[in-house]
Amino acid sequence: MQIHHDIPGLRAALQGDAPVAFVPTMGNLHDGHLALVTQARQAVGPQGRIVASIFVNRLQFAPHEDFDRYPRTLQRDSELLASVGCDVIFAPDEATMYPEPQGYKVHPPAELADILEGHFRPGFFIGVSTVVTKLFNIVQPDVAVFGKKDYQQLMVLRRLVDQMALPIRILAGETRRSDTGLALSSRNGYLSDDEKQRALLLSQSLRGQLARWQGGERDIDRIERDAMQTLRDAGWQPDYMTLRRQHDLGAPREGEPLVALGAAKLGQTRLIDNIEG
Repeated sequence: MQIHHDIPGLRAALQGDAPVAFVPTMGNLHDGHLALVTQARQAVGPQGRIVASIFVNRLQFAPHEDFDRYPRTLQRDSELLASVGCDVIFAPDEATMYPEPQGYKVHPPAELADILEGHFRPGFFIGVSTVVTKLFNIVQPDVAVFGKKDYQQLMVLRRLVDQMALPIRILAGETRRSDTGLALSSRNGYLSDDEKQRALLLSQSLRGQLARWQGGERDIDRIERDAMQTLRDAGWQPDYMTLRRQHDLGAPREGEPLVALGAAKLGQTRLIDNIEG
């Protein structure tokens, strides 16, 4: 496995006709990331090349968020990626990715990017869309794999590829969970053992929302309000608990596949999760 920190070296390593699959990450990897690498290998076969990037992108963090304390674990991440057959790691520093202030930015449509996560984290999807577009230009992959845990992000990036006519196939990786059902996240390391048990309430509440809709209840405001209150009563600080259509995150309609999405802070750690149903 090769590790490259600069763009010319990476591009030289990727010359040739073999298909390239790309897994962008911010590092501090877990089994969910490794599953995306395995999925990428399946997509391009044994002769393809798998590139994983490790870059903590300042553009998607608000000033009060955890950019400075976000774990940087390149040595451990490299060992994990090598163990699942990653061929190339691209691990640039900020000077490589942003040699000058990034004045050109990608602004996704407000109806998709300014709701839910975008409402509570203004500018987040601009930062994500900008860095992913830049990484796509650097790596020039045939396939890119993103996890469903970041459901809205996946939708934003799929639309980006479609509208910009990028020759990249986007694949979605299923959310990986611990044995207890907690969605794997790089931020789970912030949780105490007690908080990891309490964190299960988030996915349980999401499933409860879906169960009420599937059971015939149609008062969406009440379903969402009750889910928010359940978390507050347990000491959480919820941002949103909602039911949306899977294909566009619009309001639920009869007969259309739904997804329950939620974001809430437990202690000092903000968690997100979603359940399709």
